[in-house]
Amino acid sequence: MPRKVFVAGAILTAADVNTNLMDQAVMVFADAAARGSAIPTPSEGMVTYLSDTNQVQAYNGAAFAPLGTILQVVSTTKTDTFTTTSTSFTAVTGLSVTITPSSASSKILVSVYGGFGADPSSNPAFFRLTRGGTAIGVGDAEGSRVRSLFPRLASQSTNYAAVFAGEFSDSPATTSATTYALEVAVPAGTVAINRSLTDTDSAAFARGVSTITVMEVAG
Repeated sequence: MPRKVFVAGAILTAADVNTNLMDQAVMVFADAAARGSAIPTPSEGMVTYLSDTNQVQAYNGAAFAPLGTILQVVSTTKTDTFTTTSTSFTAVTGLSVTITPSSASSKILVSVYGGFGADPSSNPAFFRLTRGGTAIGVGDAEGSRVRSLFPRLASQSTNYAAVFAGEFSDSPATTSATTYALEVAVPAGTVAINRSLTDTDSAAFARGVSTITVMEVAG
């Protein structure tokens, strides 16, 4: 909605008050208690300023919160291993997380981190994030190139694991439970999660963990 500028002699209508003045104003209160008394039933999107904390806060449908505040954090850690030979994207078992946003205006920051093993000479790995099974945070379509979260990734050799790590800010626009997951594909051969491809039973080799974390950020 464009900001309306009132000039001398202009007629102030009820519509002006309801759609311009009310939405363009930032209400100032001494503290949260004073605000609660003045606005017992706030509407989503209301913006207020609290003098005691010097904070601008917006009502997200559930509570007043400073803009950009982390409202909740949910994380899943995968400690076992996973392998696949799938040439199409497939979900990494145990590497998904579900969050129920408190407001449809919230942003969801998705972070993934972990290790993988592959054969650099024949089968790099491709990763992507999904929300409810739909791919998010992938590159643009261009010819036969794979649309993924990262470009082609490969480990140094079959005896070594490499790291994948990334973030993506999503706007699901919902207050329903939403599941984010990591998927992987390999053009040939095998890709392994949380271990090297060789994975020899020796003190010279190791197993690792992978995580997927989501944070709801007040919009």
